[in-house]
Amino acid sequence: MQSASARLIALIDKWTAADSQFVTAIPGLKLTRFTATTPSISYTHQPSLCLIAQGRKGVLLGDKHYLYDASQFLLSSMELPVIANIAEASVERPYLSLALELDLKALSELIIEGEFPLANVRQPQTAISVGVLTPELLDAIVRLLSLQDEPQSIRMLAPLITREIYYRLLSTEQGGRLQQLVAAGSHSHQISKAISWLKSNFTASLSIDELASDAGMSKSAFYTHFRAITSMTPLQFQKKLRLGEARRLMLTENLDAMSTSFQVGYESPSQFSREYSRLFGAPPLTDIRKLKESDAA
Repeated sequence: MQSASARLIALIDKWTAADSQFVTAIPGLKLTRFTATTPSISYTHQPSLCLIAQGRKGVLLGDKHYLYDASQFLLSSMELPVIANIAEASVERPYLSLALELDLKALSELIIEGEFPLANVRQPQTAISVGVLTPELLDAIVRLLSLQDEPQSIRMLAPLITREIYYRLLSTEQGGRLQQLVAAGSHSHQISKAISWLKSNFTASLSIDELASDAGMSKSAFYTHFRAITSMTPLQFQKKLRLGEARRLMLTENLDAMSTSFQVGYESPSQFSREYSRLFGAPPLTDIRKLKESDAA
């Protein structure tokens, strides 16, 4: 795998000139480069395959922390609020990574056509996992990114290589999670619908009874499966969404803490400040000031 790993480093290095995220011409494929470690930031992790070519990254989902490097891949099977940071990077050895968004329709078609052994889709699993990178998966990813050098071939070849990547993923020990994602009768699929509602309505009052009913589960079953899949309770999930959006509003739109607290659904600014401090380690104004100083450095 050494030559393929070196090739992946060279390709990402070639297409990322500065510390930023680069959207490639290949559908759903993004590249990232950082020359220094970063503070923790909150964002919504899309269903995707993430691969590090060089460096390390930490991802926090609820109470579970994932730290992975170039020997592994991170798989996210649904949209989830996470907190992440670049844990290893330098000017000499920059952090280089890629993320490939998952096409759920293409995945479901491949599962049917490939006749993969059916996983126990009734048993919920955490929606983010770290797996061991196989030579076959790495080779397919390198070939996909190499299409950047022949843009005339992207339209025809990218879908074929992406399909192979899905096949390689389904063949790993993480394949069961992908099957859960697209199996209409699975708990993961039912919880994913509840997550979609929460993402669109995170400022609204939370009713577990209504969410459970819409998911076709009892209240206790919904609560149990939601926590198993997201590593959070529904209320904690809603708080992560609210506080992540609050941080974004204060950082990018310069809103004050009180106005932000009401905008994201809090009735009490003091409660907002307490929960913000608990999640991000500092009160809103202190945290935002540190983030801006870090960006300016």
